[in-house]
Amino acid sequence: MPKWTPPTAGHRAEYTARVNRVVDHIERNLHEPLSLAALADIANLSRFHFHRVFGAMVGETLNQFIQRLRLEKAARMLLGRPDLSITAVAIDCGFSSPATFARAFKAGFGTNATQWRSDALSSACKDDRKIGKQVGKLSNAAPAVSCYIDSQTAQLSWRLEMQTTPEPLTATVDVQELPERNVAYLRHVGPYGQTAVIPRLFAELRTWVAARGLIDQDTVSLVVAHDNPNVTADDKLRLSVCMTVPEATPCAGEVGMMSVPGGRFGVARFEIPPARIAEAWGAVMGGWLPDSGYQPDDRFCYEVALNNPADHPEGKILLDICVPVRPL
Repeated sequence: MPKWTPPTAGHRAEYTARVNRVVDHIERNLHEPLSLAALADIANLSRFHFHRVFGAMVGETLNQFIQRLRLEKAARMLLGRPDLSITAVAIDCGFSSPATFARAFKAGFGTNATQWRSDALSSACKDDRKIGKQVGKLSNAAPAVSCYIDSQTAQLSWRLEMQTTPEPLTATVDVQELPERNVAYLRHVGPYGQTAVIPRLFAELRTWVAARGLIDQDTVSLVVAHDNPNVTADDKLRLSVCMTVPEATPCAGEVGMMSVPGGRFGVARFEIPPARIAEAWGAVMGGWLPDSGYQPDDRFCYEVALNNPADHPEGKILLDICVPVRPL
């Protein structure tokens, strides 16, 4: 009888790659039917084994994961698309009927979608399960926003200025058409605000990309936030540290491949200590966005890292915060 060999790190990396492929497919296709059979095929596993592997690695069953992502997408749309009816949101998020959506939303958020939207938009949403953190708090210290026309590009721009200590928080915001980007990524699930997670993942990914000779002057480093921290519980937040690579680059193990959608974005450039990144996001979402004439679109928000803070004389990071937008 063959001797059983326990799983190795290489085995785990292969399973991580398979699960990540499925997660990426689910995220792109929440509006479509997502069958166990089709997702198991993407993972190249039998249905029975895929269901067990997915649950063990993600911490939720496949159905729980899909349901949660659909509900969280619905919650984002309820806030970002006040022009859409509850029924339209339900259908766009993959629910088979308004009644099915109503039951799922009540179970997940403890109230109906209409009331949740009303409370959230009036900055009064509080939820004991942390799934609906107060969304209006970011605007409590909203910066003054002014706009001007760039004399060279004739492009409308804004200046953010928030008087804070120890120094003001300032940025320039432009609405730009950004390209679709093909990226290699390493993914983290869980809290990531005041941790060393992002620098560690960037170091690992940069080593992987450099070893394949794929770093050049056009390489872009991004941090993609898959979830809204005002909607998703901290332990379920997903973040991908990414670097642009050619589309045909083979990836395996924990390094995955995905496409970051392009389109119209509000791009806010900051030069700040890394500890103030969350504050900068608050200034953009709570200060610039409400006065900009735009509303958030349902694509990835992300950051573009333009330097290594370790190389900055004051340890600051130069970054662009990119928020997908469309006109109100």
